Parts: sequence; structure tokens; C-alpha cells
Amino acid sequence: MSRNLILFTILILLCLILTLADIAFGSVSVSPGNLWQAFVHPQADSLYTNIVFDFRLPKALTAILCGASLSVAGLLMQTLFRNPLAGPDVLGISSGASMGVALYVMAASWWSASLLQSSWGMVGAAVIGALLVLMLTLGVATRIRQSVTLLIVGLMFASVAGAVVSILQNFSNPDAVKLFVVWTFGSLSAVTWTQMELLLPIIVLGLIFAFFLQKSLNAMLLGDHYARGLGIPVTAIRVMIILITGVLAGTITAFAGPIAFIGVAVPHLARGIFGTSNHRIAIPATILCGAALLLLCDVISQQTTYPLPLNAVSALFGAPMIIWIVLKQR
Repeated sequence: MSRNLILFTILILLCLILTLADIAFGSVSVSPGNLWQAFVHPQADSLYTNIVFDFRLPKALTAILCGASLSVAGLLMQTLFRNPLAGPDVLGISSGASMGVALYVMAASWWSASLLQSSWGMVGAAVIGALLVLMLTLGVATRIRQSVTLLIVGLMFASVAGAVVSILQNFSNPDAVKLFVVWTFGSLSAVTWTQMELLLPIIVLGLIFAFFLQKSLNAMLLGDHYARGLGIPVTAIRVMIILITGVLAGTITAFAGPIAFIGVAVPHLARGIFGTSNHRIAIPATILCGAALLLLCDVISQQTTYPLPLNAVSALFGAPMIIWIVLKQR
């Protein structure tokens, strides 16, 4: 059995164990016996069956999808810009989603407070904001030849969106600002089964398209000029990378809020474990590492009386990795 196959098997088993742990642990712990009963002999009137299927299972699936998609989006960005600190937020997609939510929250607080209770409203606003920035970025990507220029433009879009959010917060009432700030903490527990029917196919399709780009991504690791010499349509591939990254990052931000550090740190973790930058290995490795890490973060965040903000826990893992990357580059 090859080393890579052993590592993939270990990561898959780790994801399964962490998924069960994420379902079992929380404000109400579910024992192994009750967990087995809920899956094998579910009863509609059982408390544990309702906890597992209505709350814990969709949360665990959301953690897997978020971890996998943000990590792959980060891998694509690091390949496109050949920058070890690039992540899914460098194009301003997450900032655009935040701007959309800030606009929605402020407008809802003015017109009708009942709108603030609609999770679909915030999801829709985040999607619109992310798509707006994505369209602007795609428009720029088709007109430039250097990826570094695109990186600068993306950071400027993020700065503008951040400025708009700050202005909106200044004019919003305290309750609306509090709701927005809580949303920025990131949460996996707000996704329902109805929303999962939309979230799951979008993320799966995005990851499948990322797999199709593996040969082009390997060529782009060596630079745009080298890739063009190999016959790679660099501009078209760049647009596809941006589109996939925008869909993955924008969708996750819309449903779970802006989750930090995962997209930057996990690609390095996956490459370090498998010892290769070959995207045929790196993409599935990044998917599994991202899913496992975010599941672990969610399990840890549930171990206190009041759940910790997901971003606080992910930062405890992601920030040391990023510091290590910076020091290693020196």
C-alpha cells in the first residue's frame, strides 16, 4: 500500500471520527448508545433523534462542506498568485458578502424588524454582495495579463467593501450592528436541511470543477509564461479559477458567515503532510484536511457552557500556521 493511500485512509477515518464527535458533543451530549439508536432505529418522538437529525447532523455536514470548499478556494488562490499567504478572501468576495449582509441588516432595521428573523434574507444579501464583487473581479481578470495586478485589484475591492460596511455600521441602530457582528463570528449551526439542498450541490459542483483544472494548475505553478508555452490558455484558466473560488467562498460566506484562516492555512498543512504540490494529490488532500480541521474547531467550540465563536477557534489553529509559513519563507 502506497504512502499516499495510507495517508488518505487515515484522513478519511479522522473525518468520520470527528463527524461523530461533532454530532455527539454539545450543550446536550449524546451517548454512543443513543447515537446508534438515533441512526439505526430513529423515532420521531425521541429527543436524541431530533437533536441528531434536526441540529447536529446538518451542522456537521456544513462543517465538512465549509472546510473543504474554503481550503480548496485557498489552494486555487495560492496557485494563481504563487503567494503562500493568499486565501479565498484576497479577491474581496467575502468582503462583498459582508457588505451585502450589512446593507440588508441596516435596511431591515429601518423598514421591518421581522426581516431580521429571516435566514434566507441574509443568505440572499450575502450572495448578491459576493456576486457583485465577483463580476467586477472577472471583468478585470479578462483585461490583464499579470496575476499580481489582479491580486492588487482584489485587495482594493475588499478595502472598498470594508469601508462601505464601516459606514453602514455607523448609521445603523445598536441591535442591527449587534446582529451583524454576531454574523461575522461565523456559525455552522444556522444551516437547515432546506438550505442544505441548495448548499450541497453548489459546493460539490465547485469542487468537481476544481478537479478538472488540476493539469492547468500544475502548469501555472511554474508561472504564466511557462504555462502559455505549454499551450495553457492562461486568461481563460484564470477566469475559471476566480469563478470557482468566488462561488465556493461566496456561498460559504453566505450560509456560514466569514470563516477566517482555514483557506490560508489548510493548503500548507495538506502539502506538508503529503510532501507534494501536485494538484492531483493536493486537491483531495486539501478537501480532507479542511473538513477535518473545521470539524475539530466546531467540536472545540462546543465544549464550553456558551459556544465559542467559530472564528476565534479557527484563528487559534490558523494563525500559528500562518506565522510558521512567514518564518519559513525567511
